[in-house]
Amino acid sequence: MPMSRRALTAAAVAALVLPLSACGSGGDGGGSTDASGKAEGDITFQTWNLRANFKDYFEGLIADFEKKYPGTHVKWVDQPAEGYADKISADAAGGTLPDVVNVSPDLVAPLAKAGLAMDLDKAAAKYKAEYLPGAWAGHRIPGMTGTYAFPWYLNTGPLFYNKTLFEKAGLDPNKPPKTYDELFTDALRMADKSGGKVATLANIPTIEDFGRYGVPLMNKEGTAFTFNDPKGVELLTKYKRLYDAKALDPQALTATPESSGKKFLTGAVAMNPGSALDLDNFKKQAPNLYKNIGITNQITSTGHVNMYVMGLMVNARTKHTPAAIAFAHYVTDAEHQMSFAKKVAIFPSTAGSLDDPYFTKEDGTDETRVRIAAAKSLKNAVNYTPVLFSDQMKTALRNEVAKALQGKQSPKAALDNAVKACDQLLRQQG
Repeated sequence: MPMSRRALTAAAVAALVLPLSACGSGGDGGGSTDASGKAEGDITFQTWNLRANFKDYFEGLIADFEKKYPGTHVKWVDQPAEGYADKISADAAGGTLPDVVNVSPDLVAPLAKAGLAMDLDKAAAKYKAEYLPGAWAGHRIPGMTGTYAFPWYLNTGPLFYNKTLFEKAGLDPNKPPKTYDELFTDALRMADKSGGKVATLANIPTIEDFGRYGVPLMNKEGTAFTFNDPKGVELLTKYKRLYDAKALDPQALTATPESSGKKFLTGAVAMNPGSALDLDNFKKQAPNLYKNIGITNQITSTGHVNMYVMGLMVNARTKHTPAAIAFAHYVTDAEHQMSFAKKVAIFPSTAGSLDDPYFTKEDGTDETRVRIAAAKSLKNAVNYTPVLFSDQMKTALRNEVAKALQGKQSPKAALDNAVKACDQLLRQQG
């Protein structure tokens, strides 16, 4: 996971597709789902671009685990963010997948389908109550029974807005939009008042945006996508109006989180999603913006904000099931999630942890204010991105949305085409 603007959420946002259809019969035979034996033996633990920033933390964690469980030895490997999906794909195909692997829900789906992810509802059911229900459910796969990774850390974030730009547009800087209707109205006004020089938003709608708007994304069976329903068309039609009025940044079609962040820093965009980590960046790179920063909740029609969840998957073919289960649980238990959360702006997935004073007690700083608001919203947050929504599907949706915004096809046709493409990709996954 790159420690960038999006910090630890970057990995959670990334959707990864692995060509694992042939992996179910590969490797050197399976392990056991029986975790009741003694935790011992050598296991390998793989993280996602965490060594550079958290080397001491993980080395200490591993040393403590090995002390608690004599006879265990944990080899820690850390893979770069670039090519992480390809690396796991190659390891899965070659039978060299580590015993405990840092995954996101969409990454674990093909591994579970290939029989490579251990079902924790069977192997580690006794730990289920230790985690938030929504987090434990985050690594379930439509069409399959079971849970295929321990929930690790969560993240979400507020919307930041530039109070100065709101004032210049004649909008109340202390009353940011709280509904989609208010957002679209304010965005059109800001574009009009600035002569098209200031956009309110820098990104085209993603699958998460459709989810927050209340669009049904998939059928209950997980066999087909449904975001081309009338509510989905309504949202894209509104975005088309923003794009035409330059209330949506003209470069939104090719925007990345980093480029959107730069637009916000320079005052070309009035609102941008982020996390508590961004505040320090604002302080250093844009002190005038920091002095006039507004912080508000994600806009949602459902009452639930979007949540990103990361997990630790146990390789179903590990030869040391008790040790691998024990270690994955150890890393993700309440004590160790809290210690990690105090090192970086992430949130524990363990039940009760978000009631800790660290996540509830104000101290007058913006950083704490963001942390407390995010923790409160996470208690009933939803991971809107369907587990089966792959990177290729995100690209298909993005391409069709871009055509609609450019006027090359209607919003209805764009979403119909996107659903058709995503359904086809879904069938290929199966």
